[in-house]
Amino acid sequence: MVNADSPTEAPERRKRPRAESGHTPVLGEANLNPFGDLHTLQHLSARLAKSLRGVFEPLLRRAVRGWAEPVSVQRFSDYCAEREQGLTAWLPLAIAPTGGQALFVIDGRSVLELLDLFFGGNGDTPSTLPNEFSPAAEAMVQRLARMVIDPLQRAWEPVTKLTFEATNVEINPALLSALDGDDPMVVTRFGLASEGGKPSFVDLIYPVAALKPHGASLNAKVHGRSAEPDPKWNHGLTRVAMGVKFEVRSVLAEPKITLGKLMDLKEGDVIPIHFGPNVPVMVANNRFGTGTVGTANGHAAIRIQEIEHFDEEDFQ
Repeated sequence: MVNADSPTEAPERRKRPRAESGHTPVLGEANLNPFGDLHTLQHLSARLAKSLRGVFEPLLRRAVRGWAEPVSVQRFSDYCAEREQGLTAWLPLAIAPTGGQALFVIDGRSVLELLDLFFGGNGDTPSTLPNEFSPAAEAMVQRLARMVIDPLQRAWEPVTKLTFEATNVEINPALLSALDGDDPMVVTRFGLASEGGKPSFVDLIYPVAALKPHGASLNAKVHGRSAEPDPKWNHGLTRVAMGVKFEVRSVLAEPKITLGKLMDLKEGDVIPIHFGPNVPVMVANNRFGTGTVGTANGHAAIRIQEIEHFDEEDFQ
């Protein structure tokens, strides 16, 4: 997905032109976008982009950075026409309680890379992609979608409480009976790239009709605070918040052995492991930084070498 070599000046944004978001409807044309300037949806996408790193880094076994592309609104047929031809996974996500289906869309080469990594490979993919996914590849897409659903639902919480459920993978968008080519869709795209690697993209698209019940929240503006909080209450809240405990963990290595060797293991056997100078340090489900493994006061420890940069929106 992100392990291919990057050309000298490879752009990190999509090469295909995107349709206008529909902020300003043209006279005589239907307005596809009922959500104004899409600021709330863009903010939601930015929150989700940061959480997706925690989904993809364990699968890719390398650090990646993620970002959200500008949100747009376009007809489903136009979106399908813009995508590059070739093997693509289209996975409907049932939306509750409003009904309708969102779509999780990822290109076939990224799926096959993740599948190869999952089975212990280096992320190699065939030069010519097959015409359809194997059962294992379809299972990989569904596994990935289920991993994305949790941060997706958390990203939506400040706006409204939605739940998503993965269904069956399709390779032909024409088989998505719940969607029509003229249906307007909110298109959110997320980029992922490792250092020096070529970026790849994952799309989450929503039917405008499924989001219309939440139009008031999606069009709402953020207002400033009308008054300062009570200092005593603020101090008490801060004191309680500072006492909250978080799980801090780091995965040094994940060695793989065959089933035969696993069955032959006995007490005293040694399983060799290999890891680099720096290992990821995770707090809850988020990457906090990187550190170096060592000892302190006779105990194993990790010295923090780098702390991730956090924006204010990470805590909203």
